[in-house]
Amino acid sequence: MSWFSAAYPWIKTAHIVSVVAWMAGLLYLPRLFVYHADAEPGSDKSETFKLMERRLLHGIMNPAMIATLAFGAALAATPGLVDWLRGWIWVKLAGVAVLLLLHHFQSLWSEDFAADRNIRSARFYRLVNEIPILVLILIVAMVVAKPF
Repeated sequence: MSWFSAAYPWIKTAHIVSVVAWMAGLLYLPRLFVYHADAEPGSDKSETFKLMERRLLHGIMNPAMIATLAFGAALAATPGLVDWLRGWIWVKLAGVAVLLLLHHFQSLWSEDFAADRNIRSARFYRLVNEIPILVLILIVAMVVAKPF
């Protein structure tokens, strides 16, 4: 048994845990934005949201995203694990790209809130809050069912 074969279950475990942490942030940060959008700029409430958003983004989301990508790449590099000629892996990777783009936009919106220059409504952030779960469903379906 090679060292990689022995490490595989641990790499997979770390990937799953990282994904869970990243998804939690992708789902929670827009919810904070919903409430922050209704707070008066400069108020104690607004300043509290700024702190919560910064800590979530920099303390949880960014490290979890990096870990997700690193452990996912290690899994993808596992010989025989992925048939790169099948379509499911490309749909899954497109879903990951959407999550990365969403993460980027959430980071930009957090910077807007931090500078008291948010221009979006609470309704906008409520709608954005639905995107990660829809993409997650797609990704899990591709990985588990491998439909094509």
